[in-house]
Amino acid sequence: MKKLIYAMVVSLVVINSCNNLDLVPLDKIAASNFYKTVTEYDAAMFAAYSSIQDFWGHSSETLSERGEYWKVTTVITDDVKAEPGSDNISKDADILNIRASDIPFAAIYTQIYEGIYRCNIVLENLALPNELTAEQKNVFEGEAKFLRAFFHFEAVKFWGTPPLVLVTPKDLNTLVVPNAAKDQLYAQILSDLNDAADKLPATWDDANTGRATSWTAKAYTGKVNVWKEDWDAAIAAFEDVISNGPYALIDTDNPAQDLEDAFAFDNENSPESIFEVQFGGPNSDDNIWVFDDVHTENFKASQGTGRSWDWDAAGGNGAPGGKNGWWVPTPDLVSAFEPGDERLNSFIYKAGDMYYVWTGAVTIVPYDAAWSSTGYNVKKYAGQRNNVAADFAPNNQGNFNNERLYRFPELKLLYAEALIEKGRTAEARQQINDIRDRAGLADLPGADDVTTALYKEKRLELCFEPHRWFDIVRWGIGPQVFGTAWNDKYSVFPIPQSEIDRSAGVITQNNGY
Repeated sequence: MKKLIYAMVVSLVVINSCNNLDLVPLDKIAASNFYKTVTEYDAAMFAAYSSIQDFWGHSSETLSERGEYWKVTTVITDDVKAEPGSDNISKDADILNIRASDIPFAAIYTQIYEGIYRCNIVLENLALPNELTAEQKNVFEGEAKFLRAFFHFEAVKFWGTPPLVLVTPKDLNTLVVPNAAKDQLYAQILSDLNDAADKLPATWDDANTGRATSWTAKAYTGKVNVWKEDWDAAIAAFEDVISNGPYALIDTDNPAQDLEDAFAFDNENSPESIFEVQFGGPNSDDNIWVFDDVHTENFKASQGTGRSWDWDAAGGNGAPGGKNGWWVPTPDLVSAFEPGDERLNSFIYKAGDMYYVWTGAVTIVPYDAAWSSTGYNVKKYAGQRNNVAADFAPNNQGNFNNERLYRFPELKLLYAEALIEKGRTAEARQQINDIRDRAGLADLPGADDVTTALYKEKRLELCFEPHRWFDIVRWGIGPQVFGTAWNDKYSVFPIPQSEIDRSAGVITQNNGY
């Protein structure tokens, strides 16, 4: 899917004149003439996928987004510190100053429900006359249901009891959908995932790399059941995926190489990747300011994230490259790595390292700890291998390296968590030890508490990925991590105040906001 154009489906605007003629814009396609062919359904599905890309988008025209998904999934955790030069939303997230009016929640809410809307459009049109075969209809139904489940699951993680939207509104009286009960949300998410697992192919051809498969849906079924605390169902799903699915750890007994491979631009969609957000590039004039849903410039297929722009060492602190350097690793995270853990070297820049940054060509200099207020910068997704022309927009801001949103190591650690809950601690240890072995570490000492070990390994393996905050909430360890700064209301985020206002109170706010 990396080279495919994510098309936007534009609704027909009908203008009635005094002589009852329908005037149709010549550069638009009428909805009644669309949703007929495989190509058109592909375009509609890619539009739904593109809503995920927008999580990391930048815009100066809508809400003034600046990588908002990072701020409230990653910067907010104990793994990351917002630098003095970062924006105020980052600084507030860093000290758990969370408000219903904050941009990240409005942006992410819009992107999630936009994606759900696009999936529902596909599902509704599949029931209308078209040129698809029965098998093609099945596949598109499975893909739309997978993505609808994905978006609703994201909404549950953020807001607990958000609206459940299964149809597109047909009149003004159905525009507002109230909060749904969590049990209702889980039931629908799992139903959609089960349908997706039955209808999606096990693999796609190379031209469609990155599209969800039946195994993607099964892997998410296990993950959702962990959140639901249905441990038996989670274990069953994970064991099926581990035993029969296509995924595997990248583990050749060379930890430095293996960890680099997991996040390398030239190794996207590896056997370790369960669901990966596909980005465009290279050689495009597009950059982080040009996304299909947050900017007025005509959309092109080559779009990326502002990862290098926001995460590389700050030019204002003397680092080469002129990057923002907004967010940096915390000393607390660094101190959690054991001696010999190759993940520390692979994921974090520190004194003594060589630093690589793209400035139109690769610049290589000794890393200077003074570039960061903590003495560290993020290396995951960066380093020598990812500082190549193909990974960058011409302005050196946008990168095209895919976001690894769900990796096989996370699945194994979720499986370990479910096993622990069922008292199968020896098997859980093995799953954790597999992750440790890949990092160059010995097995867990027999006396180590397996739950504590799981929490630690998951934090280290998935650092700077969007999982830590939701784990802190699920595990109930907020007071231990944040001390007196913690408030139990943080178990869910605030529903955007703008949505509460638009609904005239039909959507209710989460407690404490």
